[in-house]
Amino acid sequence: MAQIVGGVITSHIPAIGNAITNKLQEDPYWKPLFDGYAKAREWMESVEPDIVVVVYNDHGLNFFLDKMPTFAIGAASEYHNADEGWGLATLHSFEGDIEFSWHLIEKMIPAGIDLTICQEMLIDHGFIVPMSVMWSHLPAWPVKAVPFAVNTVLMPVPTAQRCFDVGVELGKAIASYPEDKKVVIFGTGGMSHQLSGERAGFINKQFDRAYMDKIIDRPEELCRLTHTELIQQAGAEGIELIMWLVMRGALGKSVNVVHRNYELPISNTGSGIMVMEQA
Repeated sequence: MAQIVGGVITSHIPAIGNAITNKLQEDPYWKPLFDGYAKAREWMESVEPDIVVVVYNDHGLNFFLDKMPTFAIGAASEYHNADEGWGLATLHSFEGDIEFSWHLIEKMIPAGIDLTICQEMLIDHGFIVPMSVMWSHLPAWPVKAVPFAVNTVLMPVPTAQRCFDVGVELGKAIASYPEDKKVVIFGTGGMSHQLSGERAGFINKQFDRAYMDKIIDRPEELCRLTHTELIQQAGAEGIELIMWLVMRGALGKSVNVVHRNYELPISNTGSGIMVMEQA
């Protein structure tokens, strides 16, 4: 049977991809952030996952304001990187696992999770940055990937509780896969940030750190946060933090923290990384 070897929650700030491309990892501004990922990479090397499910939000490549699914999953053999901005060259494509994707689909939809099934899917920095901080130093991507997109752009977005519940069903679906595969789940986005309006540049360090504390053993408190409360406390784009709850729901009741780090500001954003294993 498939095994969830752990979960990673991480920001997906596009400027990180620019820093990697320009080899700025030792730059004084960037070094604390990249040093914070070192232990996460070491953990990843030790568990050697076969498949990664990346929970992220699409930034206009596949879905725009005229068509916005609440939850969408990739069911393709390959996923192409596109439109990274910054004048960056796109990265090599990622290999998918069609059988694994369809297993998730066939288990989650009957369980009440309405998924948009994507047999073609482009991926942007929301997916690429988490993969790059873990594996861009390698000559090839060492895992197969399943993109899992969540609407955090067009209101109404799913509630925090709904995202956690989706994660619970995702975890069940993974655990029921009949082949011996090691799976890691990424919950991406955030942390507190706002890109426009009167509060442009807003960061809430206290809220960010509290969110990281609570997601370990008090996720039910985070599930009670309304959209308004999240935006007030974490900024308009900080609502991406609901995607962390998909990953946390999939890990089950209790977790052990392998590593965590928080840095700010990173391109006007609070940046968090945490690695968890099922207890």
